[in-house]
Amino acid sequence: MLLAMGDLGRNLRRFAKGLSARLLVLTIFFVMLSEVLIYVPSISRFRLTYLQERIDAAHLASLALKATPDNMISEELEQELLRNARVRNIVIKTNDRRTLMLSEGMPPDVDATFDIRLMWPSLLIRDAFVTLAEGDRVIRVLGPLPDGSEGDLDVILDERDLHAAMLTYSTNILQLSIIISLLTAGLVYLALQLLMIRPMRRITASMVAFRKAPENEGSAITESGRRDEIGTAERELRHMQDELRAALRQRSHLAALGAAVSKIHHDLRNMLATAQLVTDSLATVEDPKVRRIAPRLMQSIDRAIDLCTQTMNYGRADEQPPQRQDVCLSELVDDVGAALGLPDDNGLRWQNQIGSEISVNADREQLFRVLLNLGRNAVEAMPQGGEVALSAWQRNGQVVIEIADSGPGLPEKAREHLFEPFTGSARSGGTGLGLAIARELVEGHGGDLTLAKSDGAGTTFAIALPGKPS
Repeated sequence: MLLAMGDLGRNLRRFAKGLSARLLVLTIFFVMLSEVLIYVPSISRFRLTYLQERIDAAHLASLALKATPDNMISEELEQELLRNARVRNIVIKTNDRRTLMLSEGMPPDVDATFDIRLMWPSLLIRDAFVTLAEGDRVIRVLGPLPDGSEGDLDVILDERDLHAAMLTYSTNILQLSIIISLLTAGLVYLALQLLMIRPMRRITASMVAFRKAPENEGSAITESGRRDEIGTAERELRHMQDELRAALRQRSHLAALGAAVSKIHHDLRNMLATAQLVTDSLATVEDPKVRRIAPRLMQSIDRAIDLCTQTMNYGRADEQPPQRQDVCLSELVDDVGAALGLPDDNGLRWQNQIGSEISVNADREQLFRVLLNLGRNAVEAMPQGGEVALSAWQRNGQVVIEIADSGPGLPEKAREHLFEPFTGSARSGGTGLGLAIARELVEGHGGDLTLAKSDGAGTTFAIALPGKPS
């Protein structure tokens, strides 16, 4: 029993702190406030109607007196007429003549006088609350004759009956207001529970579950298909959860890549060092063809060693800044084409359309890697052969380099996540690291790498690099 009472207390405290309880209290408050705004003019109208009824009743009593042959009635009948009219004195004024029609005796002292023809809304409201506050006065009420004839009716009455009637009316209004407010609050509460509170609880529960286990697919919110603001919040939350989950997977891939590269880096450097020793011995060979190929082979091995180190450093804040120098773009593009090692008989053509006069202030090795990554992607996109054309020009203080291929273009999925590692690859089994690294290197120079176009006629990437510093 005590355990059940404790659970009930905790549930009530949790309910009191929740949005539902606040909405319920606010609904009751606003309904009661609206009832008060309705009550204020209605109670003043009730008082005015009561006084008008006393005027009408007094007029009927005076007509009973006029119906007698000599305008004389017994004292008992006079008092009965006054009691039925709920007044103490009746006077009719015509042409500055006052005629006492009925009276219970000596006229009492009058505490206040009211003319129902001169009642403004503000005065009616004020007088109504004065009556509720005092309610034990003798008042005088003036009004026109109900039959429309010339003259005024002047009556004196006790305010006690009016005060009692107004209290009864106010009590009825209060009871009705409480019932209406509770009923309205209940209906609003149920509607808000169905339309807002339950969906919001489901959204918050999904957010809590996602925070605890973001990698779990089951923690994602299930969309209800609603078209209102709640539905928009659900869709945006689901989209955000999907993006965060993808970012976490990407981070895991990057961590796995770093661990894998760390494990093989030492052995790979040893193997490349052995290959470097072998290529060094080729320098003593007299064969002209070997002498021509050996320097490029040695450069390729050196770049492979650097690539291992730089791949481990990808994404870190301590990457080396570019070692800038004036680079002839035409010569660099020729070196990139040679590094790709394109055979002459497979239909692939490397077109260097850059003039020898165009140069850029950049890190030669980093720019070489950027062009090599873009060139390799272009070659892999054209297994049946095609053309890779490179061009460059100066524009607005920048050097713009374009790498265009005649391949089939990038698929829509690849364009959506371009430059994102592990998600932006256009081919099966690709990691998308090439474009991500290339863009990072270009941005390290203060430039930008963008997709200029991609359609059935081919794909074009644009590199914008700052011009030479003045």
